[in-house]
Amino acid sequence: MHQQSLPTLRTFWASGLLTLLLLLAASGYAQAQLEVQVVDLLLRQPQPFVTVRVLNAAAQFEASAQTNEAGKAVFAELPPAGRYRVVAESQANLAGTEVSSVSLLTSGITTVLLELPSRRESILDEVVVSDRRTAQLNVKDAQVSYYVTKKEIQALPIEGRDITRSLYRLPNLTLATLGYAEAPNVSINGLNGTYTNYMIDGLDNNERFLGNMKFNTPVGFAEGITVLTNNYSVEYGNTSNGVVNVTSRSGSNDFSGEVFYLTRPGSILDASSAYATLDLSGNQVKDGFQRHQLGVALGGALKKNKTFYYLNFEQTLDKKDNLLNSPLLGVNEIVTGRNEFSYASGKIDQLWSTRFKSTVRVNVGRFDIDRQGGGLEGGVNFPSSASAQRNRTYLIALKNSYSLTDQLTLETNYQHSYFRWNYREPVNPNSPSVTVQAPTGAGIAVLGQSGSIFDSQEYSHQLQQKLFYSAGRHSLKAGVEFMSSAFSLLGGGNPNGTYTVRLTDAQLEEIRSRNLGGALDVGDIPRDVRVITYDVELRPTTFGTTQNVFNIYVEDNFEVNNRLNLNFGLRYDYDNLSKGGGTRGDLNNLAPRASFNLKVGGRGVIRGGYGLFYDKIKYSAYSDALQFNSSSADYQRQLSELQRLGLLDPAADLNRITFPGNIRATATNVSYLNGPQAEQLQARRERQFTNNLRVLNPNGFRNPYSHQFSLGYQYKPTEKTLFYVDFVHTATNDLYMIRNLNPAAPFPNNDPNEPKKRTVAEADATRPVPILPGNIAIVNGDTLRGISRNVYVTTPEGKARYWAANFVFHKLPEGGKLGYRFNYALALVKSNTSSLNTRAQDSNNFEAEYSYDEQDRRHVLNGMLFYSPVRNLTITPAFLLQSGQPYTILADAQALGTSDLNGDSEFFWPADYSPGEKRHGRRLPWAKTLDLSVKYALPVVGKSRLELSADVFNVLNTTNISGYNVTRGASNQIQYGSTFVVRSAAPPRQFQFGVRYFW
Repeated sequence: MHQQSLPTLRTFWASGLLTLLLLLAASGYAQAQLEVQVVDLLLRQPQPFVTVRVLNAAAQFEASAQTNEAGKAVFAELPPAGRYRVVAESQANLAGTEVSSVSLLTSGITTVLLELPSRRESILDEVVVSDRRTAQLNVKDAQVSYYVTKKEIQALPIEGRDITRSLYRLPNLTLATLGYAEAPNVSINGLNGTYTNYMIDGLDNNERFLGNMKFNTPVGFAEGITVLTNNYSVEYGNTSNGVVNVTSRSGSNDFSGEVFYLTRPGSILDASSAYATLDLSGNQVKDGFQRHQLGVALGGALKKNKTFYYLNFEQTLDKKDNLLNSPLLGVNEIVTGRNEFSYASGKIDQLWSTRFKSTVRVNVGRFDIDRQGGGLEGGVNFPSSASAQRNRTYLIALKNSYSLTDQLTLETNYQHSYFRWNYREPVNPNSPSVTVQAPTGAGIAVLGQSGSIFDSQEYSHQLQQKLFYSAGRHSLKAGVEFMSSAFSLLGGGNPNGTYTVRLTDAQLEEIRSRNLGGALDVGDIPRDVRVITYDVELRPTTFGTTQNVFNIYVEDNFEVNNRLNLNFGLRYDYDNLSKGGGTRGDLNNLAPRASFNLKVGGRGVIRGGYGLFYDKIKYSAYSDALQFNSSSADYQRQLSELQRLGLLDPAADLNRITFPGNIRATATNVSYLNGPQAEQLQARRERQFTNNLRVLNPNGFRNPYSHQFSLGYQYKPTEKTLFYVDFVHTATNDLYMIRNLNPAAPFPNNDPNEPKKRTVAEADATRPVPILPGNIAIVNGDTLRGISRNVYVTTPEGKARYWAANFVFHKLPEGGKLGYRFNYALALVKSNTSSLNTRAQDSNNFEAEYSYDEQDRRHVLNGMLFYSPVRNLTITPAFLLQSGQPYTILADAQALGTSDLNGDSEFFWPADYSPGEKRHGRRLPWAKTLDLSVKYALPVVGKSRLELSADVFNVLNTTNISGYNVTRGASNQIQYGSTFVVRSAAPPRQFQFGVRYFW
């Protein structure tokens, strides 16, 4: 039987405390890795037994090592913050050399080449010093990754200090069409952003219900952000797609910090638009929107050279207006709402010795989003029906690091985290929900409790153990990881009852005459009003389970010679939720990965590889199968009949795949506010007909996986420039979608000149278990009532294919003046699913759904210039050009009489395609956007500066109807019939101003 009871918080806290104590006793942690190659400048020969020192003045860090026989020295536990000096000591016939300003990658290994000149060629007292802010070749592996530095983040035009809004400017990433408002705003490799693995300092940062970030790290706490898109190390997994890893900031001996204020004044300056835009949470806003942000950060040393701290707090305050408009009630007024986003972060680094370090990081987030009533263009949701999304999160991470020898480094990480997704907290939690109709039947008011509940909580514990070992030409890494997440969900309809009522002319006039305006509430409706419908939630209780994910891996980077590196890795993943409604999980998730890296001449590298990548199970796939389920005897009889027909596994245990989920019971002849309560209608559970129910998959949930191939070339024309091209292909399989076990018969509708229609009754008669008039079924002569028209099961039948050629030219600023990055992607992505709840439009015909994905763009060109014409002034224009996304034409109900042509009772998604049309068969126009950021830092005292900034988004005020963040339902990618209607557009020209004092 699947687990239904919830682990107690006491158990979780006790296990977390025990793990914490064990980690304090003995553990190891490596932040970033540096490999130094020392060669003879003249002969290009590796130089063994050379002493190399690395120094970081800001972190008061110094370490030394000798090069091996291959002329390499590896430093495996370096703090990533700040810049390093790398020094090679002089030899008998060779002068020493030194490079400065080395920045470390937070993923993978940073490589530095030191070239020792002969003594007769030496200068500066036999030490050659150079600025190492140079373009870096990847000479280790075939990893396709990109790193955005703190300096770039601060220079780019980024809305609301949200660092994720810098990512779409990288290759293989695009602005995403959103499956839901709060979904991730970027797509990697053409897939939905919920398939991405989000991390902070290499530790989990995913809310695991759907897959977004738990804590959105603000700019002020980010040292940099790394995106891994293809063929990365086996050290990273739990995704069949990409990884986004934020590196947090650390303090130093120097006291530093910032205080800032940032504002988007809104319509006072912004260009006007007929279309809504999105706030930072992804929810729509329009006229009257303003944003104010403020924050403070402090970093320094509690004890010089030993104990460092960094603290950051940022607050975002939004004001937004809706219009409450109900003419028949005489109501027309503005309803104001607020959003509040609070981010608090802290980090302490303790240097016990040159070999031992401890780090503690804490992130706390509080996110409140009002749904204040009304609507962007006017609506009838009165303030009494308002609600708010109230999310809470924290992450507490502990890291201890030490090296046992010069060759062996251990890393042990522990993190406890929490995420509460309270999607709809009503202002009237104990009120019934009431929809008020005029005498004509038109809706004129929605009052009372917001109508449905979704309150999910997740407590997680994560433990990582890693090992890094350098042995001659071999660099080995191995690790094991375990993560346990306890979920609970309170969901369903309103347990206080939901009414639809219709007023008489006299009742309408009486309410109107009272001039209640927006204060109209449930108690103001006459008690003798006519009740049209009534229902009540039967099971307003909490349910959940625990998800345990286990990973183990090993990898060897083998330096065959001075030009060729080979990388071999093997990873194994297991997720206990893969059992689903069965007894055996997905046990065969072995993932080999291999790559090569070949130096070509002194400035070029050819690299390539293949890898297999497994994803974790989205908890929502399991939770939805419980929530939208039933254990009624009639439903189990229906499932037994589907087993007999071969549509459901005959070996399935019906008690394991069914669950007493949320069901609403209806009642007739009800008087207003006197409807029967849930306790009185519990017997209806056995006889309540439902349109859609689910079962847990009796064959389990296979982990989605992808085959990733890459081949690339990097070339370094000068010390400050880098060109590279990467050809990538990702073949993703076993993506989740929904199969209907009781579908209506196929109903092809391919002729636009002769459209066909089938009634619901006609379609119901063709189902394997026919649904008869009165919403009943007859099985073996017995009448079944507590059944479902559609019986859904999550099945791994989805697939996606991504091909891309990425061309990048990157130039670092010469003398701090001008730098730029241009990247062009020629790409194609096809799929038969957009999310884990995708259903086939017609009778499980998933092959007909295989077409261009909604995220597909054939061409994407990004350009960024970093220009400093005079000291302290930075001008950063950023340009984005995209070809159009695909769109789908659905059946037009006005022209055809209904949008449900095949009679399967689906009216929105998957709604029926217009006759002769297919999924994403048309293409939207190109989109182009120019953004600009200007910053000027006024010197104040010493190193302190007062920075004034202005950001202009969509400088040219271009109207784009493709290529921007928008929810699927509000996008132009859904059209009806032959008339194209622009339903949304990218934001018009908008302004953002800020002032920041930093030192």
